[in-house]
Amino acid sequence: MDIYFGQFLISDNKELLNIETVKSFLARSYWANKRPEEIIEKSISNSYCIGIYREQSQVGFARIITDDATTYWLCDVFIDEDYRGHGLGKKLLETITNSDRFKNMMGILGTKDAHGLYEQYYFEKDNERFMRRMPDFIRNM
Repeated sequence: MDIYFGQFLISDNKELLNIETVKSFLARSYWANKRPEEIIEKSISNSYCIGIYREQSQVGFARIITDDATTYWLCDVFIDEDYRGHGLGKKLLETITNSDRFKNMMGILGTKDAHGLYEQYYFEKDNERFMRRMPDFIRNM
């Protein structure tokens, strides 16, 4: 899938991903800043990924884990700080939620600070249903 949004390319072609850019952003994020680089690389390898590019630079990313039948988990979504405010996050979510692949599945995600954005795409808060187990490498720090 290649979609053009003004001067930006939105693509699921993993060969275009700049893994160093993704690792750098995730290292600055609140949700993945303790995730080892080798785990980030493996997570990308084993997931459906979408990148946003301006010329040769990657400026956005989303990773999706799915059974391709009932459920997808949307994670590691980011837009580079220098490119926020251009509608890229909205276009990325629109592309995912309206796609034939995902539109009829339950979408799940976690966020601390972007509820308003995700609510525009029919995600609803559901704090009572989710439980989590932290990975050993974090619990044992």
